[in-house]
Amino acid sequence: MNIQKSYREDSGQGKLYLVGTPIGNLEDMTYRAVRVLGEVQLIAAEDTRQTRKLLTHFDIATRLVSYHEHNKHASGPELVRLMLAGDSIALVSDAGLPAICDPGADLVRLAIDAGIDVIPVPGANAALSALIVSGLPTERFTFLGFLPREKKPLLQELELLKPAKETLLFYESPHRIVKTLEAMLEVWSPERQMCLMRELTKKYEEAARGTIRECYELLLEQPPQGEYCIVVQGGTASESEPSAAWWEAFGLEEHVEHYVTQGLNRKEAIKRAAADRQLPKRELYNALHRQEQ
Repeated sequence: MNIQKSYREDSGQGKLYLVGTPIGNLEDMTYRAVRVLGEVQLIAAEDTRQTRKLLTHFDIATRLVSYHEHNKHASGPELVRLMLAGDSIALVSDAGLPAICDPGADLVRLAIDAGIDVIPVPGANAALSALIVSGLPTERFTFLGFLPREKKPLLQELELLKPAKETLLFYESPHRIVKTLEAMLEVWSPERQMCLMRELTKKYEEAARGTIRECYELLLEQPPQGEYCIVVQGGTASESEPSAAWWEAFGLEEHVEHYVTQGLNRKEAIKRAAADRQLPKRELYNALHRQEQ
């Protein structure tokens, strides 16, 4: 059990502040964030060059140190040592809230394990900003960050998410977003509603709202530019209803081969086909073996 009193009397230790920074528009910097960055002894940044621009804009002279995925195993313990010795440190990411889809989460865990107070300084967040302007339900949602790069694990992940009823939030790069939507079209209903949000808070901010199919066609007409937040409607009633099984015209081998062409290995393809036909996997495997003989 770990109970933190964020504003207890001075314990002689420093604190770790998680400071939100703008995701594009510098006017989204909060007064509190500017104050904290100016008062701490160190600022730990994912990209010191990017953060230095921000500090220069707000006339903040605090010493800047590097903390990122490639040096976290050496830098993390040293930052904890400094906080135990009395220095307070502000952690920032390149944009938005730190510790979301970045190595800051590891530093947070190290600090907690060392008994150091971890204090949030809220600010802009791309995923939530996209959600609230998407027009999709906000009562329940799941943030999933970046989906897998390779097609097979990507399809498997989307298949697992297919029955989820809540709104789904993803991040995606302009280089991969077309392939990601192609995978969504393979697994989910093309009529699900979605919002593609790009260049949040910047001059070319754009929200494209429509079905998955419509958004995919838009990307084919207008090459993707900028980083994207994807907001997708949860599983629809039509997707959960039993359908006139698409595979009924397939033989057993054709059914398995269908999944193989989607990137699954043969073992997983047999498992998926067996599930479609509501058969034990072993029974389907034996039937395929008999056909081969």
